[in-house]
Amino acid sequence: MTRTKVGQGAGEVRLERDSLGEMPVPAQAYYGIHTMRALENFPISSVPIGVVTDLIRAFAIVKRAAASANRDLDLIDPAKADAIVRACEEIESGQWHDQFVVDVIQGGAGTSTNMNFNEVIANRGLELMGHARGEYKLLHPIDDVNASQSTNDTYPTAVKVGLCFAIGRLLAAMADLRASFEKKAFEFREILKIGRTQLQDAVPMTLGQEFTTYAIMLGEDEARLREAMALITEINLGATAIGTGINTDPDYAPLACRYVAQFSGVPVTPAANMIEATQDTGAFVQLSGVLKRIACKVSKTCNDLRLLSSGPQAGLGEILLPARAAGSSIMPGKVNPIIPEVVNQVAFEVIGNDVTVTMASEAGQLQLNAFEPIMAYSLFKSITHLQAACGTLAHNCVDGIRADVELLQKRVNLSAGLATALNPYIGYEAASEVAKDAIKFGRPVAELVLERGLISAAQLREILQPEVLTRPTRIRRTPKA
Repeated sequence: MTRTKVGQGAGEVRLERDSLGEMPVPAQAYYGIHTMRALENFPISSVPIGVVTDLIRAFAIVKRAAASANRDLDLIDPAKADAIVRACEEIESGQWHDQFVVDVIQGGAGTSTNMNFNEVIANRGLELMGHARGEYKLLHPIDDVNASQSTNDTYPTAVKVGLCFAIGRLLAAMADLRASFEKKAFEFREILKIGRTQLQDAVPMTLGQEFTTYAIMLGEDEARLREAMALITEINLGATAIGTGINTDPDYAPLACRYVAQFSGVPVTPAANMIEATQDTGAFVQLSGVLKRIACKVSKTCNDLRLLSSGPQAGLGEILLPARAAGSSIMPGKVNPIIPEVVNQVAFEVIGNDVTVTMASEAGQLQLNAFEPIMAYSLFKSITHLQAACGTLAHNCVDGIRADVELLQKRVNLSAGLATALNPYIGYEAASEVAKDAIKFGRPVAELVLERGLISAAQLREILQPEVLTRPTRIRRTPKA
């Protein structure tokens, strides 16, 4: 590569050369010719990799680890290694992210991302060494910054480490949402209501039990997400092109891996078989499936919240969601369940992203999967958006939910579902007749049971206590009144 200034001021460029020829690069850019070609080749999403901050931080860590291992093994000059390390540390701290400009969706299995990093690190390293950008004979993007590496091991390693960063925040957001549901479950622990199956009245439960369920579902998914995260801590750094480790020192892979773990705080381990690890994207599919599971269950919860709060006069109206915005430009006073609705939409997106990850993983061929960029982008979107969705659901919705206690009690008193609780005492047939007449005549089950002498008033009072209606209870049969 050569460096030549052309023009003046803001329009100043430097000329760089690669195997395809010569190309002008903005003189003030830290990236170089390979990045410029990627900008021309991939005008796809208009989303640069620089906005995926977890990936940028993780990639800088991988490059710093590689440089540190190369230095320790005397594979590159210590001064060059120091410049690379310092440039990577700046990137990790949040600097120069605007220089990572290639599109998140790209051909080449992530090569353009890797080269974008090599060039930015090289040019910033040159400055730190007291040289001008583009003077690659003094610090080369490939020979020095990319020493002992290939896109095929650095890219998936950075993706996995970055995903672990993002998953950590999602787990925190899920725990926060779970705590919100647990708080409401405790608040609603003594409020009786009618449970429903297939949208039809079933048997009594407490509103607290209903909200406890939402908390438990989240807790289960937190455990599944931790399991999926553990699977992506196996990395193939040191595999280079296809997993054989060509162009690396025998001690490089374990040493570089230890440095990644030290710098990132993520407990990564070297893959047992680097060739398998370089082509296998099953851990991404597993993670995507868990994210889909979370999305489905959180979305189902939001469906329940919308249904339970529907009306408020002509629907169920059993709970009241906090009003967050005017709901209509034509209907005065209307308030819509906008927070559950936005979470539903995030879930739809995550489910679609899972299809993308699945198809991209299946499409891999031989020793490499070329479609990891779209897998990475889909996974980062799913995690980031789920994190935000959990946050807004907790703080802008669940924390402010109120119960319509009077309405719930009225429905329990009138519900034919109470007849189910009487099955062990008066028999299924008698209970069925009571339920049918309660619906037909709009009368309370308790009133009909006493009227027909099916059970004593004292035992009826005992049976209809919340603690009896909403959990397993030893049955004590007594003679009819």
